[in-house]
Amino acid sequence: MPISRITRLGAALADVLRSLRHAHSWRWLAYGVAVGLAAGLAASGYFAAVEWLQGYLLRHVAGMPLPSPAGERLFHMPQGDPRPWLVPLFGLSAGLFTGFFIQRYVPETVTAGTDGTDATTRAFHRAGGLVPPRVPVIRGLASILTIASGCSAGREGPIAQIGGGVGSWLAQRLKLSARERRILLLAGAAGGMGAIFRAPLGGALTAVEVVYREDFEAEAILPAVMSSVTAYSVFTFFFGSEAILAAPAFQFRDPRELLFYALMAVVCSGAAYLFMGSFRACKTRLFAPVRERLGIMWTLGLGGLLAGCTGALFPSALAGGYGWLEMALLGHIPVMLLVGMVLAKTLATSLSIGSGMSGGMFAPALFVGGLSGGVVGQVAHARWPDIAPEPGSYVLVGMAAFFSGIAKAPIGPLVMVCELSRGYGLLAPLMLSSALCIALCRKVSLYDNQVESKFDSPAHAADATVNVLEKTVVDGRYMPCLPVVLEAGSTLRVMADLMRNSPARTFPVRGPDGRLCGLVELHKARALVFREELHDLVVARDIMGPLFFVTPDEDVYSALLKFVESGCAQLPVLAATAGGEGDGRLLGVLNRRAVFRAYAEGVQAVRAQQDGS
Repeated sequence: MPISRITRLGAALADVLRSLRHAHSWRWLAYGVAVGLAAGLAASGYFAAVEWLQGYLLRHVAGMPLPSPAGERLFHMPQGDPRPWLVPLFGLSAGLFTGFFIQRYVPETVTAGTDGTDATTRAFHRAGGLVPPRVPVIRGLASILTIASGCSAGREGPIAQIGGGVGSWLAQRLKLSARERRILLLAGAAGGMGAIFRAPLGGALTAVEVVYREDFEAEAILPAVMSSVTAYSVFTFFFGSEAILAAPAFQFRDPRELLFYALMAVVCSGAAYLFMGSFRACKTRLFAPVRERLGIMWTLGLGGLLAGCTGALFPSALAGGYGWLEMALLGHIPVMLLVGMVLAKTLATSLSIGSGMSGGMFAPALFVGGLSGGVVGQVAHARWPDIAPEPGSYVLVGMAAFFSGIAKAPIGPLVMVCELSRGYGLLAPLMLSSALCIALCRKVSLYDNQVESKFDSPAHAADATVNVLEKTVVDGRYMPCLPVVLEAGSTLRVMADLMRNSPARTFPVRGPDGRLCGLVELHKARALVFREELHDLVVARDIMGPLFFVTPDEDVYSALLKFVESGCAQLPVLAATAGGEGDGRLLGVLNRRAVFRAYAEGVQAVRAQQDGS
């Protein structure tokens, strides 16, 4: 499935390049640049706020060990005396404070999705791309407090929602259509993710594919890529272009090692079931009843308190965890500690995001997937060092495979890891592991608002009309009256008399064997009718075209294609044989207007279903 999606994505990118010849595409380029500028500035301010407040509270005040990855050593604060008991208080305070504002101004967002990325997906499918400005503002500020207080959450979900909100706001100001508003929504999300992760291509591809499980939004590729590149450029202007993680240039050299990567995919899939099972249990069984009884504010306070307690006991579960991930990638963490960190991060994330606190699931998913892969890498290296010489490569591959499995987005995470490692040396293991994880994780899904494909999305209601026509048959839509049939040897004089006395515009032609053999269209014969010298010379077989017909059990979409191919206004309806072909017995005539009527009814039915949902 990833291979087929990569093939379709390549074809879509080729179409994008060809489309640059048109003014319409240049307009989307301009929109992408505008959204990217705003998303890049928003991502820069958001990143600086999270890093400063997190460093001050956790490292300076609470004195917690909080390693920073190579690309995020922004503020250098002295580490204070160890006060781990402050971390639960930070979590409780952040939960109560943000819960108050969420409960008062945006209470609907608590059940809108898993995180900011999922909420953006919901806006794309079910809200016409509309995002109220207060939602990303309040949720964004709340996520700064959530992450800085030590609760387990990532930055990518909130910044995707903020960027999507920027795109939606710009589309509303420009009075764009709902379709164009949805595209700018994804472009904004792509800009936010591409900037905050410093992976412009991976961010763009993730944004356009994460809205579906088996598809991607091809129309949004051009503005998404432009927005992501622009936002990345703005972000790196302030913070440099160094990758988040200091990853060596890993290379895949021994085909035998693919067996270990396949085993790693199985381990990551097991970790995915544990991760999602824990999250769903906390969200639905623990915090949902509490929210019904005590309200949003106290539920978030409880979640922050429990997540803070987990972080105080296991510092690796604090915040996003990229520093610990880099240490695992460099081989500085032993195997058993890796297992404990996976369990602690799973619990802390379930308590933080499961309670409804603001933050993303992307970073915790990369953490759990990377460390699960690191376990396999270290074991394989210890037993077969000649086959698995670089255990850190399993951390990178595990990150992409794990997220691909639970988010059903194989291409974006794969490209992100390639951008992180500054090369494509791990491409084969990445593709294999991602494909296996997707196959093994069919029963788990990270995002609640993902739909299977475009035909399952209300955003593509018009596209679903073709599907409706395929489910509608000709039977009941044709006129059962028998049309005038011409003999193959009928002269033009006879045809002219019949045409003058018949309302029909298409006349079937019968051959000497008694079977229909062609069609005479009125507009083809009209030019000859007024030339009397041809009335006795031209016969029906001379001017007839190929025989096009439909059967009663044939779908209306097939009939529409035959109307387009033949150019006829009417088609004869023939009884079908066991093989599905017409047996020559006329049943009636299907008018082109009947197909248009079926089309209109299909659109109305889809829109009614959309309004009902």
